[in-house]
Amino acid sequence: MDGSRQNTQAQNAQDTPINKLDLGSPDWATLAQGTPRTDWSLDEVRALYAAPFTDLIYSAQQVHRLHFDPKQIQISTLLSIKTGGCSEDCGYCPQSVRYDAGVENEPLLELDDVIKNAQVAKNEGATRFCMGAAWRSPKPKQMDKVVAMVKAVSDLGMETCGTFGMLEAEQAQQLKEAGLDYYNHNLDTSENYYAQVITTRTYQHRLDTLQSVRDAGLKVCCGGIVGMGESEIDRAELLHTLATLPEHPGSVPINQLVQVEGTPLSAIDTTENFDPIEFVRIIAVARILMPASHVRLSAGREAMSDETQALAFLAGANSIFYGEKLLTTDNPDTQEDRQLMQRLGMEPEPYCTSKQNT
Repeated sequence: MDGSRQNTQAQNAQDTPINKLDLGSPDWATLAQGTPRTDWSLDEVRALYAAPFTDLIYSAQQVHRLHFDPKQIQISTLLSIKTGGCSEDCGYCPQSVRYDAGVENEPLLELDDVIKNAQVAKNEGATRFCMGAAWRSPKPKQMDKVVAMVKAVSDLGMETCGTFGMLEAEQAQQLKEAGLDYYNHNLDTSENYYAQVITTRTYQHRLDTLQSVRDAGLKVCCGGIVGMGESEIDRAELLHTLATLPEHPGSVPINQLVQVEGTPLSAIDTTENFDPIEFVRIIAVARILMPASHVRLSAGREAMSDETQALAFLAGANSIFYGEKLLTTDNPDTQEDRQLMQRLGMEPEPYCTSKQNT
C-alpha cells in the first residue's frame, strides 16, 4: 500500500460528472417491463445513473413490484467464523495482517459455536445465515471444517451463504454438496479503480471465482463498496459489470465504506464524493439493472439515518443484514431494525418466498 491510491483518488475526483456526459434519456417504457437481461451497454447504465432522481426512483419502484412484494425485506445474519490474520491488502479491511487496526488473529470457531449463533439468528427472524472467514483461499483442512458448518446450518432449515476467499472449482463443488445455497464474492469496485483498493489479487481472480461458483450450481452473492474515493463513472462501471455477468447475482450487497482506523482507506475524505442521495441512486440503478435480484443494504447502515434507509427501500432495496456485528464492524441492533420496519409497514420475507425469488 502506498500513496498511489490517494493520488488516483485525487485524479478520479477530477473526472467529468456523469450527468454532464451526452448520454440521452433512458427508455422508461421498456425499463418498466422489468425483464431481466445481461446485455446492458455501459452507455445505458450511465444514462440511468445520470437520470433525474424522481424518474429513477419511480422506475425502480415499478420494476421492484413486478418481482417482489414491496412490503417484505429478506433478513440475513453474518457471522465471522475466522477473524483476522488475512494476507490480503484490501484497503478497507481491518482483518488484514498488514494493518494495525485493532483486530486480533483468532482461530476458526468451533462447530457448536456456529450452530448456536445460527439458531439465535433464526429465532430473531433471519432466514439466511452467512459465514465469513478471513482467508485468501481455504486450505483442505479448513474446507473440511467449513463443510461441516454448512451442513449443520442447512439442517436448521436456513438458507446458507459463505464467503471464504477465492475458490477452485472442486472447492465450490464441495460446498454445493454440503448444502451451501449462496457464495459471496464481491467485486468491490470498478475494474478501473480496483488496483487503488487491492493489489494482492486481481479483478480477474474475482471473476474466476464467480465462474467456479456458477459452474458448481451455487447461487452468487456479489456486489461492491461505495465511498472509497471512486468516481461516479466507477460506480456505474461496477453496476454494469454486475448486470452483465453471465447470470445476475441472486443477491447484490451494496456496502457503504466503514472507515476503520489503521486501514489505508480510513485516511480519505469521502464527504465530497459520497452522500445519502448518491447511495439511494446506486440502489435504484441496481434494482432496474437486476430486477429479480435481492438488493441488500450491507455494511454502513449503522451510519445511515432511518430516512436514508427508507428511501433505499423505496428505490428497491429488499434485504438487510440483521444483528449487531458485520464481521468486525458495527450494525444496527435487531430491535432498531424491527422498529424501523414497523414504522414503514414492512415485514420479514418468509423463507419459502426467499427461495422462490432467488
